[in-house]
Amino acid sequence: MKTQASPARCPYPIDDSGTDIHAEAGALRTLGPAVQVTLPGGVTAWAATDPELIRRLLTHPDVSKDAHQHWPSFINGEIPTDWPLRVWVQVRNALTAYGDEHTRLRRPLASAFNPRRVRSLRTQITAITRELLDDLADTAPGHVVDLRARFAWRLPLLVANVILGVPENLHDGFRASMDNLFDTSVNGQKAADAYVETYRLLNLLVETRSKHPGDDVTSVLIDCHSSGTLSRQELLDSLMLVIGAGHETTVNLLDHCVVNLLANPDQHALVASGQATWEQVVEETLRHQAPLASIIMRFATRDIRDEATGLTFKQGDPIVINYAAAGRDPKVHGSSAHTFSITRATAREHLAFGHGPHFCPGAPLARLEAAIAVPMLFRAYPNLHLSVTPERLKPLPSFISNGHQHLPVVLRPSASS
Repeated sequence: MKTQASPARCPYPIDDSGTDIHAEAGALRTLGPAVQVTLPGGVTAWAATDPELIRRLLTHPDVSKDAHQHWPSFINGEIPTDWPLRVWVQVRNALTAYGDEHTRLRRPLASAFNPRRVRSLRTQITAITRELLDDLADTAPGHVVDLRARFAWRLPLLVANVILGVPENLHDGFRASMDNLFDTSVNGQKAADAYVETYRLLNLLVETRSKHPGDDVTSVLIDCHSSGTLSRQELLDSLMLVIGAGHETTVNLLDHCVVNLLANPDQHALVASGQATWEQVVEETLRHQAPLASIIMRFATRDIRDEATGLTFKQGDPIVINYAAAGRDPKVHGSSAHTFSITRATAREHLAFGHGPHFCPGAPLARLEAAIAVPMLFRAYPNLHLSVTPERLKPLPSFISNGHQHLPVVLRPSASS
């Protein structure tokens, strides 16, 4: 495990491999509501950890996500082309847009994830979950299964296939390339290679759906491009946003729901007995383990003085939002903020899907997938248990994505156990 920097040291060097994001979040919190940090590649930014400050920044009219307009270092060519996090700021989609551009780019995505359409997917999500559970049924008693690879990763991908129309032959390719994009520990060349491969796959997806359009988001976005509403780059980057960020959030949510319940059998007993609901499990997991620990970046479009904290964000200052820290803030959740408690009164007071104009449009779908899939998993395999202690689960090599590299479980005990 990497040794974290002393809390007295600023700028605080962010651990690019995400060895212990919650320890790091706690150290940052001790330094103040927002502190200067050093990101991979030596880029200095603010990391905001206080929930109320985060809400103010996420809704502030003078805080932008557009590096092309509002990050002087990027505009002036001071950020190297091989900066490993460059893809996170140079894409052209709703994640990075500002003002009217954000509204324009978000509109087709928001319509695709409207509540009515999401609710209509319940039957398909249930069927996909049942199919994945059936695929696990021939696993021998006592045999170890990677539930992240076999279940948590596949479910959102198959649901996304329904929504996006991603051909099955592209599934594995997208999985590998997206994993590399979220890996913040990689060097510039590997990040660049992942970037190139992702766009190759996106172009293949667009080519396929252009020839065979359907009732899916990809076809809708292609129509927007054909009508001149979206440029080719915006089309590709919008697809990257839905496939990447949206999928990763749900995978990590499923992952942590399972781990939290297996690591806390008293909490599982509450929901199994009906004393708590599966929706409570989902919300407390989102609070306790934000699927995306940090999001980069936002930029002050002018000098901003935050009166409540006394902090001043200078024009052009990059800002990282630390959702992992916000979810465990003791001012909101008390001294037990670090524990998993599904009956917690403040469980829904989290920011795991963001806040304000950039609130994740896929949040209802992620919640629905988890609320359907997790109880079906535990009902199908009531003796499900981890094959290692929770402390031995390896985190993803990322300070952005909060999940595990593998989720080794035993579905059924062996006859001798």
